[in-house]
Amino acid sequence: EPPAWAPGPAQAAALLEEAADLLVLHRDFAAAVERCEAGCDSLGPGPGPGHERCLFLTSFAEVKCSLCVVGIQALAEMNRWREVLSWVLQYYHAPEHLPPKVLELCILLYSKVREPQVMLEVGSSWLRDQANQSLPEYGSLLELYLVHVLLPLGRFEGAEELVRGCDVFDSEQQLVFLGTICESRCQWTQQEETRSAAEEQQDPVTETVLGALSQKLLSMLTLLRRALRSMSNHFYLLPYKKMLLATFLLYLVVVRLDPASPTSLPFIYKLVQLFRQAWAAVLSPIHRPPIRD
Repeated sequence: EPPAWAPGPAQAAALLEEAADLLVLHRDFAAAVERCEAGCDSLGPGPGPGHERCLFLTSFAEVKCSLCVVGIQALAEMNRWREVLSWVLQYYHAPEHLPPKVLELCILLYSKVREPQVMLEVGSSWLRDQANQSLPEYGSLLELYLVHVLLPLGRFEGAEELVRGCDVFDSEQQLVFLGTICESRCQWTQQEETRSAAEEQQDPVTETVLGALSQKLLSMLTLLRRALRSMSNHFYLLPYKKMLLATFLLYLVVVRLDPASPTSLPFIYKLVQLFRQAWAAVLSPIHRPPIRD
């Protein structure tokens, strides 16, 4: 018979079943994450020492790993993939303590969203751990880390060192991985050269466009300056003194004098003469309208 469940793993297993149903059947991802968190919290730090630890260690680890797997999938469905790594590490506390299945899901997830740099230090810490190197999944996870993290980031030297220092691979497997790294390096170099050539071709086009725009702007500024100069020259020719005097006399006639009074007639006559002179100075003879007494 299988050993009886401890209270913690039993409760966590029930919550795992609820979380799986919420994820797959009901598509309630937020509730699934809540069940996974409650299940991980119910497990606590782990089984105690002695015979009890030997009995329940496997079930404890499997239930906790399954809860994290369901939680990762639910977070990804809600597009909360940025929270996945921190969410998992709060239950395992260190990258080298992550189960192989959880590490695999994290690498694939961040590779899919094109953020492989998130797993750079985490994967390196896990692969350097001596306890993890004895696991049967070590070789497949190292390959996954190379293909989805190191090579997309252009870490070719680190990938070669990792392959040469790995005791899991034999000489033939090492040659295969080193060939894959060399091919990826060549593709990376070609892409960089293509990108540089495209940028070099784009620079003359940009300079030509900017040159044409600056030439048009310079022409517009030149025309505007000529127009302003012509207007200023035209206004300089206006009889400002006569216009001011006419305005002042008009003020005297309207405000201070009575136009019906005989004494105001000389002022009115002088005002009319000044307006005629100003009119003749402002308008050219061609466009000057006829003036009638």
